[in-house]
Amino acid sequence: MHVALVTETYPPEINGVALTVHNLAVGLREMGARVDVVRPAHRDEMPGESGPGESSGDELRLSGAALPYYPGLRFGWPAGRRLRQRWEAARPDAIYIATEGPLGWSALNAARHLGIPVATGFHTRFDQYMGRYGLGLLAPVAFGWLRWFHNQSDVTLVPTRELARDLLARGFQSVVQLSRAVDAGAFNPGCRSAALRARWLPEGGDAPVLIHVGRVAPEKNLDLAIRAYREIKAQQPATRMVMVGDGPSRAALEAANPDIVFTGMLRGQELAEHFASADIFLFPSLSETFGNVTLEAMASGIATVAYNYGAAREVLRDGEHGRAVECGDEAGFIAAACQVAADPELRRRMGQAARAAIVPMQPQQVCEDFSALLSGLALKGLA
Repeated sequence: MHVALVTETYPPEINGVALTVHNLAVGLREMGARVDVVRPAHRDEMPGESGPGESSGDELRLSGAALPYYPGLRFGWPAGRRLRQRWEAARPDAIYIATEGPLGWSALNAARHLGIPVATGFHTRFDQYMGRYGLGLLAPVAFGWLRWFHNQSDVTLVPTRELARDLLARGFQSVVQLSRAVDAGAFNPGCRSAALRARWLPEGGDAPVLIHVGRVAPEKNLDLAIRAYREIKAQQPATRMVMVGDGPSRAALEAANPDIVFTGMLRGQELAEHFASADIFLFPSLSETFGNVTLEAMASGIATVAYNYGAAREVLRDGEHGRAVECGDEAGFIAAACQVAADPELRRRMGQAARAAIVPMQPQQVCEDFSALLSGLALKGLA
């Protein structure tokens, strides 16, 4: 099978969309598919093409620009003519478009023009981001654009049953759940680092280390995580908090909270060590379509406190793997974090149970489901 994946974010950029698309590309290639990745060139790259080589697929890097409010990320300029020429010369069986920006829009138009089946991925709630950036009045416009865009495709893929129900109720026409998984070998309790623990807790003891992993940005609701940390620290003064990631809010938060460890972006083994060396993952976001970091924390064997939303609603059992708090209940979120932080044995049991729940969720199965869905679209296109 020949598949084209179109995305406006891709590694080494670190975010849920980039990593999800990359994992799908790797998985499809391991299954023997030819996979073409179409994306904007990164800042240190020139636009152009790379041949198949060892990747069993091509890569087309197009011109782009920095995303407003997110200078570390880029979007691709429209490239409809270039894509039509490319796909006329080597026609994919199906196309997957992961982002709704100018490049994604031109890819959708090119695919429709050529009659190639298209799946789109609903990864980011841009409508919910608007309020966090002072643009709340534009939220209905943003959602209307998302609905129009995805309804031009043959199917829209979403990561949770909850999101599928919500979108269908709000006018999306064809929505299918494609679950997520995590590499439980890469993220595991064995990555716990005594050296990191000693750096964070120089006086030793069993005071908890809290961690947040993700964009340091307004839509992540990090003020609530910090308030929870302050409440726990008032009860256990040796408590530490670690924030992994970067973003537009980092400088202000770091200046206001000199006792919090800000690491910047981490990846690979270093990220796994930070996850496993903490005790509680705090995730107060209400703007995720999923939240892959929740699975990474659970696989790392640490308790999670999150709103009952996205990945937490899908996989986290309240009281067993951590705490899943009613959405928007800030006092409840802080109380739940304090409860887990106060009991080392409870944290240990929750972390073990979380790890056991995640291990059976295999990334290979997700890629097989994705391949089957695209194959089905391709067969319909031939009918």
